[in-house]
Amino acid sequence: MLRQNHLHVSLLYIVLLTGTKYGCGGGGCGACTVMVSRYDQIHNRVLHYTVNACLQPICTLHGAAVVTVEGIGSTKTKLHPVQERIAKAHGSQCGFCTPGMVMSMYTLLRNKPHPTMEDIREALGGNLCRCTGYRPIIDGFKTFCVVSNAFNLFPKASCLIQRKNDCVLNKCLIPCQISEELFHMDNVLPLDPSQDLIFPPELMIMGKKRACGSLCFQGDRLKLISPVDLTNLLELKTEYSEAPVVVGNTTIAGPNMQLKGVHHPLIIYAGRVSDLHTVTWGKDGVSMGAVCTLSSLKEEMERAVREMEAERTRGYQALLQTLRCLAGKQIRNMATIGGNILSANPKYDLNSVLAALDCTLQVMSKGTWEFVSAFRQAQRREFAFSIVNAGMKVVFREGTNIVESLNIYYGGVGATLVKIGRTCQKLVGRSWGEELLADACCLLEEEVELSDSAHGGKVEYRKTLTTSFFFKFYMQVLQELRERVHIQDSALKPFKNEVPQGHHSFQLVSNAQSSQDPVGHPMMHQAAFHQATGEAQYYDDIPPVQGELFVFMVTSTRAHAKIINIDPSEALGMTGVVTFLSAGDVPGQNRRMLFNNPEELFAEEEVSCVGQIIGAVVAESREQARRAAQRVKVTYQDLLPVFFTIEEAIQHQSFFDLKRKLERGDMDKAFETVDQILEDEIYLGGQEHFYMETQGLIAVPKGENGELELFVASQHSAYTQEVVGITLGIDSNKITCHVRRLGGAFGGKVMKIASLSAITAIAAVKTGRAVRCVLERGDDMLITSGRHPFLGKYKVGYNNDGTIMAADITYYSNGGCTLNESSVIMEKALLHMDNGYRIPNLRGRGLVCKTYLPSYTAFRGFGGPQGLMVMESVLHEVAVKCGLPPQKVREINMYREEECYTHHKQLFSPRNMLRCWDECLDKAGYHDRLQAIQQFNTSNRWKKRGISAVPMKFGVGFSKGFYNQGAALVNIYKDGSVLVAHGGTEMGQGINTKALQIASRILKVPMSSIHIKETCTGNIPNAAPSAASFGTDAVGMAVKDACEKLMGRLKPVMENHPKYTWQQWVINKHPPDYNKLNIMMGPHTGVDWENSEGPAYYYFTFGACCSEVEIDCLTGDHKNLRTDIVMDVGRSLNPALDIGQIEGGFVQGIGLYTIEELQFSPEGVLMTRGPSQYKIPALCDIPPQLNVHLLANAQNPHAIYSSKGIGEPPVFLASTIFFAIKEAVAAARRERGLGDSFPLSSPATSERIRMACEDQFTEMAPSPKKGTFKPWSINI
Repeated sequence: MLRQNHLHVSLLYIVLLTGTKYGCGGGGCGACTVMVSRYDQIHNRVLHYTVNACLQPICTLHGAAVVTVEGIGSTKTKLHPVQERIAKAHGSQCGFCTPGMVMSMYTLLRNKPHPTMEDIREALGGNLCRCTGYRPIIDGFKTFCVVSNAFNLFPKASCLIQRKNDCVLNKCLIPCQISEELFHMDNVLPLDPSQDLIFPPELMIMGKKRACGSLCFQGDRLKLISPVDLTNLLELKTEYSEAPVVVGNTTIAGPNMQLKGVHHPLIIYAGRVSDLHTVTWGKDGVSMGAVCTLSSLKEEMERAVREMEAERTRGYQALLQTLRCLAGKQIRNMATIGGNILSANPKYDLNSVLAALDCTLQVMSKGTWEFVSAFRQAQRREFAFSIVNAGMKVVFREGTNIVESLNIYYGGVGATLVKIGRTCQKLVGRSWGEELLADACCLLEEEVELSDSAHGGKVEYRKTLTTSFFFKFYMQVLQELRERVHIQDSALKPFKNEVPQGHHSFQLVSNAQSSQDPVGHPMMHQAAFHQATGEAQYYDDIPPVQGELFVFMVTSTRAHAKIINIDPSEALGMTGVVTFLSAGDVPGQNRRMLFNNPEELFAEEEVSCVGQIIGAVVAESREQARRAAQRVKVTYQDLLPVFFTIEEAIQHQSFFDLKRKLERGDMDKAFETVDQILEDEIYLGGQEHFYMETQGLIAVPKGENGELELFVASQHSAYTQEVVGITLGIDSNKITCHVRRLGGAFGGKVMKIASLSAITAIAAVKTGRAVRCVLERGDDMLITSGRHPFLGKYKVGYNNDGTIMAADITYYSNGGCTLNESSVIMEKALLHMDNGYRIPNLRGRGLVCKTYLPSYTAFRGFGGPQGLMVMESVLHEVAVKCGLPPQKVREINMYREEECYTHHKQLFSPRNMLRCWDECLDKAGYHDRLQAIQQFNTSNRWKKRGISAVPMKFGVGFSKGFYNQGAALVNIYKDGSVLVAHGGTEMGQGINTKALQIASRILKVPMSSIHIKETCTGNIPNAAPSAASFGTDAVGMAVKDACEKLMGRLKPVMENHPKYTWQQWVINKHPPDYNKLNIMMGPHTGVDWENSEGPAYYYFTFGACCSEVEIDCLTGDHKNLRTDIVMDVGRSLNPALDIGQIEGGFVQGIGLYTIEELQFSPEGVLMTRGPSQYKIPALCDIPPQLNVHLLANAQNPHAIYSSKGIGEPPVFLASTIFFAIKEAVAAARRERGLGDSFPLSSPATSERIRMACEDQFTEMAPSPKKGTFKPWSINI
């Protein structure tokens, strides 16, 4: 048996097929999706299905064929149509998730060459993407659908709209052509199933023979036995009673062994036991073998519902409802019915339904007087464990509404599945009516016991869900009993997940522009084909260097403690361990200054958070290093104080020294003259980056002159180089950092990666060998942290007409244990606090709280989304108090003059912001939809809708002027080819593609003749970070200038020989001066904080967004119905990339404001350390209508070719979802006689939505008094 047990390890390190990516190790992201094919002897067919390679033990694949993304096509041979179409549709940005997406779609087409949109939605349900927002992926894949099932299947080339825009430029209206076509499918490769890989004949022959005898695989620490019949299986289980029996490996030998360190020396694999695969239908139902997968169960249920009478399929329908939301397709293909039941995990939804149906080995269905339903509520509607699930069944005496029997089971309210016995017993014999409902709710309240400190937290919410679920069941049954007479109650209909579609528009380039000039066209991402085939190389795809070692971090388990002793002796005695590193091994400086605050590489005397790096183990393999790190013994002495929340920091007056303030006007005088004063606050939770590629690098010592090469995932390679040099005590000129591309970053790979690089470099120098560091997902989330939680407290003075005259806002951020970038993030929050509103008297103060959590760091938006969100909360609450529509109050307070000054006295024109706002409301049909929503809310008691629109003004560039620079090196070779190197980092945003477009325009050569070299500190020194939406502005201008200077050198030759080709011009240039390094330095930016003035940004990107949502008042679930965005991006360099950035940023904002929730224990331990606990938006969270329009006739004289930076601004636009939810909750509260003004923190999770919709069910679960119990998690 191979030393490493799982398929992904074998693919990566043994077979060297690197297309299959490792994203989480727990089957929660889909990056490692591959296709497995097996011969099915029972049905005499070959089965093709997707699996997560990170969970698939390689020795369980005996007799199977595995197809990875490399196997279906490549740029060197021929692309598969799936690869071609996802690339051409702009469905690949950073590209790390793309191979998994490709394999999910490829497998679907192997089984169904003409899929429906629902088939595609289900196939991709187990694949996550953090970049695109999913829409372009769907756009590419829906071209395989039959035409009747695909909306807007092929974008039409004739989709041009001649418009006269209302923008006045040069004192005349400029008509412009608007296109809605981002890509076309002319000349695409057709899908030809006859060209697919055949199932290997030798495996077919093997599959047709009856398997005989057990298989045994022996490894270093693990033995796996695979019996072939039931008798042998039972004998093995008797002999090895402690050995777990596995099939799907989605729990015991997967996440438990890989991520939690659980070790089983022997495992019994039951997947080859044919007796456990049987499916038998009888007159009373179906009997399915224990190792039948959840996918096969779903298929059988679907067949039953299609073929049987509706009255006899209620139980099957309940199971189907649960199975459709249960995990992703890959997990359902692996997980089994028996494993799901025997795990006894209360979060597994299937058990409560099976129990309610009285299942033993059969699913029973008795007749027309039996009613069955299943319920679940999770952080996400699909691909997420439930918070609470339920299965309920009632049987009536024939022809009556008298309860003959009642089964209720709940998951998520106890350590295992909870049977509600007493309540059901007392309701038997009762009539199904209002009295039964009232009594049932009271009985459930008594019987469902959850302590205030229960595991999982959310106690009041979980209690409320138990009664809310029963009420839903009561109403469903009541409707059935009333002979299907429609009850005006939308709560009976669960939300339907839909595939996102969208309309997009952008301005075409001028007719005068050369057809060979690519600038302004929606060009495909430069590396899209390589990313779709798995050929694109990320740092962990680099083949192992001979003698390569692995390093694994040892982190603190205490939040605030003195280090008494570090004992690595047990770890050093383990097989394969080479050395242990700690502060004493640092040859240079272990402590360095960052923003005038100390940062330690290794904790020396004291730890200040759980997750702080204390040491590192270096070993021959990744697994050996991981196991050894767990054996390093650290002795602590706890210290006081220790606290984690913003509120506690305020009580302790624990702030970092740097405090900022901006102010304009006379606050005191303004508050004396206003009609009303409002004081309130809003809390904004943090956010995990969850880039698909975790942080890491490879450090390679060169052996000569102390040189060191780093292949690193960094947004700021120059800073990484600097930190490594300081740590090693050597000059930067001996350290070379290489960055090919990043699998997502979002600000998270600017600072923290430098420390990881320094530690890995120490290991490389100490051992003299190459060392690889790849953080596991849980360690990445623990060590590197993410977006800052904020608390905004405000005092607002306003008049009764909604005009805000004064606002005094104090921002508190949770900075964690060290300052890191918290000070500049707070500055950006303050600089954005006015958004698009002219508030004459405005004051903002910012304080960064020092707590005992890992230090928070940069994240897309860099404080802007928090600063803007607090101001929008102010506008919303003022509207509520005035009894006015929020949209009207926003309009009243907007900047309107042609020349306006921000609160930090920067001059700007709000013209394009107002245009975005007007166009957005118009395109969204805001006013008509508002009336329709009001009618919907009047007609529906338990579901409500809300709509919200916000404008946006977002500063682009660094407020620290010295960062606003870019550098590029352009080389022209004698064969006419061009090489471009620049200081930016490609991380999915398309900076390389835009650089190619710019170079192509200036040099007048096709993009195919230009190559972009990796980012390298040896080529471009001292480069600024790729951040602040400024990468293309800086790099693009440097590329442009360098190319222009080269063209200037070629000009004499071109003039003398006008008929020469490009290559002839180059050859005849004397002297051959073909290269140019150019550094672009932008105008000064900076803020005088003492005087509250200064140009903080180059310019502002404007936009507006309108979103509509629907909430379920009984569960707190919500569905994003539609979003319309209008963005001013100037003259877009590449509309496809810009729209992709807008959609991706918006969807990341959906996570920030509605889904993503970090949970810490009262001891400061991060408990959400992977996709099983931490949920980012999935396909089901995207609005079915997501429309993005680029503002026409927009100019920007401050950036390359009048374009604008667009990476960060769209995140904030998702706040419209939050405020639409708040509008919907307010509608529910008004109906119950409650006030419109109520607290709602961000993110607006299902728990917060449900508990804000106060009713008789929430009253049954009152909140315990603070301080009387120990909560499971804390709000930091």
